[in-house]
Amino acid sequence: MSGPNHSLIVQSRAADECKTSINADGFGLAWYTSRPEPGLYRDVFPAWSDPNLRSLAEQVKAHAFLAHVRASTGTAISRNNCHPFTHGRFSFMHNGQIGGFESFRKSADMMIPEALYAHRKGATDSEALFLIALGEGLESDRIGAISKAVGQLEALARVKGSTPHMRFAAALSDGERLYAFRYASDDKAPTLYHRWSASHQGWAVVSEPLVEGEEGWQAQAAGTVAVFHKGRKEVLPFAPFGEVGS
Repeated sequence: MSGPNHSLIVQSRAADECKTSINADGFGLAWYTSRPEPGLYRDVFPAWSDPNLRSLAEQVKAHAFLAHVRASTGTAISRNNCHPFTHGRFSFMHNGQIGGFESFRKSADMMIPEALYAHRKGATDSEALFLIALGEGLESDRIGAISKAVGQLEALARVKGSTPHMRFAAALSDGERLYAFRYASDDKAPTLYHRWSASHQGWAVVSEPLVEGEEGWQAQAAGTVAVFHKGRKEVLPFAPFGEVGS
């Protein structure tokens, strides 16, 4: 997270390929070790200014982790609005936007099942999408549930929101598999890259390559979901479920 010359901490103040080059509205880290549920550390400071984050990254050993630096698209800077979001064994984070979300946030929140609504701690579109997906059967069908949640929120954006209706680069983990989604309702899906590290015996999935000029990074195509499990990778088509905008 802090070692490579284009690490996530470097990207928090000098990103190359995202909408904003500075991502200073908080950060978060989820990791999996011996328990099914992930550990979680989030704060509202810029990632480059938090000494606890660097110390934590140097000490924690995990077989899987998700890390995120945030640039707010309108919601408040608070811990509850920082990614990743967790529930049970799942962790989730999202880069992108749902067009005009503030104008239909109440409608989106009503899509969250009552049994899950107590877990709605923040105000972001990303957290709402995650909770909607949980209600759509994330436990049994990871890709299908995310597809349904994306479809429902894109439909709302078309009717009540604004363009871009959906830009969605997201990562979901259950501690065993990592699902990386890349999709947009236009031709500007947020970037995703992945690379196998022989020295670490694992996959890295990132918005921007961690080492400038390093070979081996593969760009993920829009309209796909990549599933990573141990040394294997599978890339599948991904699109919102059903007829968006109906």
